[in-house]
Amino acid sequence: MTLSLRRDVVLNEVDDGLVLLDERTGRYWHLNGTAEQMLRELLAGHSPAETAHRLTAVPANDAPVDDEFRNRVSADVQAFVDGLVRAKLVTT
Repeated sequence: MTLSLRRDVVLNEVDDGLVLLDERTGRYWHLNGTAEQMLRELLAGHSPAETAHRLTAVPANDAPVDDEFRNRVSADVQAFVDGLVRAKLVTT
């Protein structure tokens, strides 16, 4: 699955993440740093599973990452993708 922003969705960087503006509706979404990282990975062509793997490959505090955490991140990435699709911000 390759994600792309719809052509009428504008991405803007802000101090604490990203803002997506849907120019069709005037609605916007503020993404925090974690969501920004997920979106950048997905827009770079990584699948949700690859994105989850990349997000958990090198933990920030060098603590070992267990399977429960990896599963949670996978579920979160998929929920994020589902939300983007439901909001019609991306095409697949």
